[in-house]
Amino acid sequence: MVNLTMNKKKLSLGIDTSNYKTSVAVTASDGKILFNFQEFLNVKSGERGLRQSEALFQHVQKLPPAIKQAFDAEGVRDNIGAVSVSSRPRPVEGSYMPVFTAGLGAAEMISSALGIPLYRFSHQEGHIEAVKHYSPMAGTNRLICFHFSGGTTEAILFDESEGIFEIVGGSLDLAYGQVLDRTGVALGFDFPCGQDVDRLAICSSDDASYDIKNNLTKIKVRDGFVNLSGIETQCQRIIKEHTMSPEALSAELMGVLSRSVLDMTLFLAEKYSVDSFLYAGGVSCSEYLRGYLKKTLPDNIQTAFGRPELSSDNAVGVSLLGGRKIWL
Repeated sequence: MVNLTMNKKKLSLGIDTSNYKTSVAVTASDGKILFNFQEFLNVKSGERGLRQSEALFQHVQKLPPAIKQAFDAEGVRDNIGAVSVSSRPRPVEGSYMPVFTAGLGAAEMISSALGIPLYRFSHQEGHIEAVKHYSPMAGTNRLICFHFSGGTTEAILFDESEGIFEIVGGSLDLAYGQVLDRTGVALGFDFPCGQDVDRLAICSSDDASYDIKNNLTKIKVRDGFVNLSGIETQCQRIIKEHTMSPEALSAELMGVLSRSVLDMTLFLAEKYSVDSFLYAGGVSCSEYLRGYLKKTLPDNIQTAFGRPELSSDNAVGVSLLGGRKIWL
C-alpha cells in the first residue's frame, strides 16, 4: 500500500496500445508500480497477426474496463497528476501506426476531464524506460539499447546528456519477433508464439552448451545490421519437408538468432566504445537468449535485461516518462 499522506507527489497514468497488446499502468514518484494491466489482443488460431483496423477495434473495446480498473485501484482515483501515452512507434519524424490512436484518444479525454497535463512519447521510448529505470543502468548516460519485438529489431545509441537517440544497428528486413512468430505458427502454435519456440529450444538444450548445428545458415553482421528473411525462409522449408523435429529446429533457430545478437553487440561495443548494453522488447524475455549472452559475452561488457513483465509491451515505461515531468 502506498502512503499518499507521506508522498504528496501525484501519480502518473500510462497508456500503450501496441500492435498486439493493450496496456495501462500507474506509477508513483518512487518508481513503485501501483497498477499494471497487460492483455494480448485476440488473434485467430493459425493467423500470423492482425490488421491495423482489427487491432484498433479491439483496443477500443479493451481500454475502458482497463482504465476503470486503474482508477479503482487503492489510492489512485484522486491522485492522478498526469497522463502519458504512446502516440507513435518510434521517436522519429513520420513514425505512425493507427493502433496508437486508440490510446491517444483515451489519454486526451482523461487529460481534458481531469484537467491534468498530457505527455506523448513513443512506444520505443517506453520500452527502454521500463527496463532502464529498474536496472543497474538507471543512472548510465551513455549506452546502447537493443529493442527486440514483434515488429522491431533495432540497436539504439542512447546518450541522455548529449540528447543522442540514434539507430546504429538492427535488422534491415524482418524483426526477430517476426521470424519466431512465423516459425511458431508454422509449427502449430497460436500467435504470438515466441515463448513457445523459446521453450522448445530450452528443452532440447538441457546441457546448456548452446552448440549451434549446421542446418541453418549463420546470420552475418554487416556494420551492425543483419538480414533475417533468409533464415525465416529456411525454417519454413524445413518445416514443410519435415527434415528436423520442432525441438531441434527451435534450438537451432534460437542459437543462430542469439549468435547474431552477440555479434552485433561485440561489433557495436568496439565501433562506439560502449560497454553498457540494455536489452528490451518481448524477444529479450527469451530464456535461451539471456543464457546464451551470459555465457558468451566477455566480462568487460555490462548487460541488463528487464523483468519479463516489463520487457514485453507495457505502459509502465511511458507512465514513468510522464511522471518525470511532474516529479521534478
